[in-house]
Amino acid sequence: MSAIDASSVRVAQPQRLTLRLIGSAAVAFGVFLSGFVIDEPAPYELWMAGLIGLWFILGLKISRTTAPLLALLLTFNIGGMLSLTQMRDLATGPMYIAVSTFLALTSIFYAAIIEDSHKRLPLIFNAWSFAAVITSLLGILGYFHAFPGSEVFTLYDRAKGAFQDPNVFGPFLVPPGLYLVHGILAGSLRTLPIKAGALLILALGIFLSFSRAAWGLFAITVLVLIFIMLLKERSGAFRLRVLILSLGAIILMVASLLIALQVPKVSELFSARAQLVQQYDGEHLGRFDRHRIGFQMMMERPLGIGPLVFGTMFPEDEHNIWLKSLTTYGWLGFVSYVGMLCWTLTLGFRNMLLDRPWQPFLMVAWISVLGHAAIGNVIDIDHWRHVYLLFGIVWGCAALEVRHKRLGRSQTLEKFRKGAKFPA
Repeated sequence: MSAIDASSVRVAQPQRLTLRLIGSAAVAFGVFLSGFVIDEPAPYELWMAGLIGLWFILGLKISRTTAPLLALLLTFNIGGMLSLTQMRDLATGPMYIAVSTFLALTSIFYAAIIEDSHKRLPLIFNAWSFAAVITSLLGILGYFHAFPGSEVFTLYDRAKGAFQDPNVFGPFLVPPGLYLVHGILAGSLRTLPIKAGALLILALGIFLSFSRAAWGLFAITVLVLIFIMLLKERSGAFRLRVLILSLGAIILMVASLLIALQVPKVSELFSARAQLVQQYDGEHLGRFDRHRIGFQMMMERPLGIGPLVFGTMFPEDEHNIWLKSLTTYGWLGFVSYVGMLCWTLTLGFRNMLLDRPWQPFLMVAWISVLGHAAIGNVIDIDHWRHVYLLFGIVWGCAALEVRHKRLGRSQTLEKFRKGAKFPA
């Protein structure tokens, strides 16, 4: 290499590093904006639309590892486009599928930028946690009418933060909550008070959302996280630490819950929402009755009935992601979605316990995907922005693992060429 070429490389390298840092910061800001969706299109959509286009123009690539996610999500939305042919009134249907397609592209984007550098994972989760704490505080302050106009952050006397629906607000807080739980159990004790305080804010926000799906999601995913951490770390000292900190967290949360229940409004709504089956679940044309009728009806409608049509035929929408996949995306969309979800869970499970720098983030994302698949039985999650982020994280980590193994094989072959012997 000539002196001029070497000088060019030295000059270009800092510029490239600066661009990557700016790009990573822009991604983190996009994740932060996902916590503020009061109106649509939200700032998140506008920011991410420009960001995705710019990244791919500048050379971001989709690898063979993440290509199946692209194929399955596009097929899912092609099913939605076909379902539009079954609609008489196309006033809202095309926009609904357009949003679905955009969210699918965000998932591909997250997978690609994570595969490009696993160092973006802490930025993503820290931005998500920061947004979750802020929107949770807004929901808490709104619930207790802490300042004039704060009721905008509530709906039906339930905290919803900077979201349109408490049933989305609550689950949005769960993955960053898991991230904080993992940090408390496995991180430095010096940061424990900060993480514990943030976790308490998220837990109170989840509670005041009065979303049974969010309650169940948070409780089950925390238990699964602790179980997997105990399974991975076999040392007695670590298990004792997990036990002590878990008991401390449980005592703190129970105490906080008992204090909150002293407020009559909180106690009354908790008593009503704590029932496993509500009246609107089990009554005629209630949630479960609609599920039964809807599945039977979709057996005769291979192309579905179109977005938002189900809610015009029955008192409410599907509130079931499997039925929603059939009605809005047809049989093609249903098969694609189920295939994508099973593939996502398989990829994450296969790589989750490997000792890698990205392992904690994969663990949190995989457990969250599993939990969201479970609550999908009673709620529609096809337009939840954070769910597509979780898909992207799991697939991005899977691509990192493939590249890691490929690099390991290359290094082994290089040693062999230089005369080293393979281990017996």
